[in-house]
Amino acid sequence: MKCTPPHPDDLIAHAYLAVDFFFCLSGFVVAYAYDDRLPKMGLKTFFKQRLIRLHPLVVLGTILGLLGFIFDPFGNQWEAYSGWTMVLLFLASILMIPYPIIAERAFNNFGLNAPAWTLFWEYVANMVYALVLHRLKRTWLLLLALLAAIVLFYISRLAGNISGGWAGNNFWHGGARVAFSFLAGMCIFRYQAIIKNKLGFPSLALLLALAFFVPYNDSWNWFVEPLIIVFYFPFLVALGAGAVLNPAHQGVCRLSGQLSYPLYITHYFVLWAFGNYYGQVQPSNQTLAWVIPSLIIIQVLVAYLAMKFYDLPIRKWLSR
Repeated sequence: MKCTPPHPDDLIAHAYLAVDFFFCLSGFVVAYAYDDRLPKMGLKTFFKQRLIRLHPLVVLGTILGLLGFIFDPFGNQWEAYSGWTMVLLFLASILMIPYPIIAERAFNNFGLNAPAWTLFWEYVANMVYALVLHRLKRTWLLLLALLAAIVLFYISRLAGNISGGWAGNNFWHGGARVAFSFLAGMCIFRYQAIIKNKLGFPSLALLLALAFFVPYNDSWNWFVEPLIIVFYFPFLVALGAGAVLNPAHQGVCRLSGQLSYPLYITHYFVLWAFGNYYGQVQPSNQTLAWVIPSLIIIQVLVAYLAMKFYDLPIRKWLSR
């Protein structure tokens, strides 16, 4: 199934590959945090801890998505859907069940909050980790990662890029993306393939950003994107695990790390509103010069408030 390619003139043509970096980082972090603890804590405790960590914000992102869908002043797509359909959409999103029925949103698997598709596959990866992967020797993990890499190249060749996983017609592409990257992250930890370095946060952030700015080309894009995923992202995770953090950067790293998930899972209702606004109003560049920065500030503020007054208190309460 062909996925919509980025526009050749896009400055950040491969921004969606951040998902694959996240999956690789997640595989490393989960193995680091649970490989030794899981046999002692048991499956029930593991699954409860993962739900407490991830699901409160899934619920909030869905609520914001529903409110944005209904009350967006520049969009009235919700009027085409019955009340019962809206209830099903909401429940499916809350329960992490893909339900791609909103045509106006390109049949996203989670129409009320599109980024939730990555959380769906993160849940799948966590379940497979707890039930199977943590028991396997590292040789088997490496072999599975190599097999997943072959599948990743194959899917990219068929689709022309590796951007799938978010919609009903490319659903299984998400499975291929998480399979390789999560396994690669686990392998980095299991093999202790950690590269000691003194690069620091700014240098590593720049190296990560470079992957997203690679120019797009129809002829070789299908090969370049899985190449970045299979070789470059694991290399960056290995570098990051071995880096020495400058004390001057600890505050910004801690805050950005805390904000990253709330920002990711709550930002899409603003993007849809902006898209509808742009389509109807066709604002000038002068107007966009203040509208876009304002929306970015609003998104960051919403993420901070969600973290401070919703996610952290609820997680603390649930943990008790």
